[in-house]
Amino acid sequence: MASPIPKGLRQVLQKSPSDIVILSSLRTPITRAKKGGFKDAYPEELLAHVLRATLAANPNLDPAIIEDVAIGSVLQELGGAKAGRMAQIHAGFPHTVPFHTVNRQCSSGLAAITGIAHGIRAGAINVGVGGGMESMTRNYGSRAIPTVLWPELKDSPSKDAKDCIMPMGITSENVASRYGISRADQDVFAAASHKKAAAAQAAGLFDAEIVPVKTLSFSPEHPDASPEEITVTKDDGIRPTVSVEKMASLKPAFSETGSSTAGNSSQVSDGAAATLLMRRSTATELGLSSSIKGRWVASTVAGCAPDEMGVGPAVAIPKLLDLVGMDVSDVGIWEINEAFASQALYCVRKLGIDEAKVNPKGGAIALGHPLGATGARQLATLLPEMERTGQEVGVVSMCIGTGMGMAGMFVRE
Repeated sequence: MASPIPKGLRQVLQKSPSDIVILSSLRTPITRAKKGGFKDAYPEELLAHVLRATLAANPNLDPAIIEDVAIGSVLQELGGAKAGRMAQIHAGFPHTVPFHTVNRQCSSGLAAITGIAHGIRAGAINVGVGGGMESMTRNYGSRAIPTVLWPELKDSPSKDAKDCIMPMGITSENVASRYGISRADQDVFAAASHKKAAAAQAAGLFDAEIVPVKTLSFSPEHPDASPEEITVTKDDGIRPTVSVEKMASLKPAFSETGSSTAGNSSQVSDGAAATLLMRRSTATELGLSSSIKGRWVASTVAGCAPDEMGVGPAVAIPKLLDLVGMDVSDVGIWEINEAFASQALYCVRKLGIDEAKVNPKGGAIALGHPLGATGARQLATLLPEMERTGQEVGVVSMCIGTGMGMAGMFVRE
């Protein structure tokens, strides 16, 4: 006799007209900052491509009925608000569709999707788009750490307040040293991320989620030459031949005695992603029920100490599971952002997650981490894998700079 379905899981799997369903979740390729296919592209350019692709993937949807667009953006000037609005309209959205950007750092893409979902759940809107964009090529650098602060903060008696601007690499070292995450284990985890991503790419498992992007590329050797038009079709940070031995040969990147390296940390990257959400009853009224890919269940955010911000998923995920009345074992696939191998490994071990269920197509160590887009990219990667493998429940989670974690649950249809 089959085991009974746990109550929390049974409730999550039940369908309702009020469900927040997903009709499409797409992304651009993720490319290496300053070296990859988008080294000369603009974040709003990538956004325009993925928003245009969202409309193309839903040809029976009148763009005018979309009631809000929320896009995660971390580093761009003004949070990308002006350029993003321009890109939205350029992509074919009428000016009657509102637009805003969200900055919750590494979780900005998931935060944007969650904001749209909350708007639908509250009855404020029926249809919306959430996503993210980031060009770390163009915007990463001095903006990563504020150079101008209210002077009183620099002498704050609160260690946590001052630790909010601690370099992310040092927070990774703190997690590794405090919780016994060895350099060897980090290198094994990082090499596995590349191997999984390379295998998925070779098998075409990313094809359904990726939108090819035509863009211009300038030659570094001939800066005065006319740019070449290229079409970027795949992630270019994946290293198919990487080995644990190669990982072990890399020097520590943040501390001479540390264990975090360029190889076992996430890549600095460029990319964008977007997800179309609506109320199930709206999809039914519009005759779009057959296009439903999945649905959003819930999201949670939780705080942790800023000097070990990488433990964020280990506090956000239990909060999410408590909210929906489920256990770790009820989740089939986990997309946990690999900001650093140290923190990803810690969170997986702390929560007792089966590592075989984590990032089955690789994570940010191999694919890259375009800050504002990552949460939306993870969802675009999760949904096709859930369909391919028949898994019903997936979770997207990540740590957040300044000491937070976020987690979102999604169900396959």
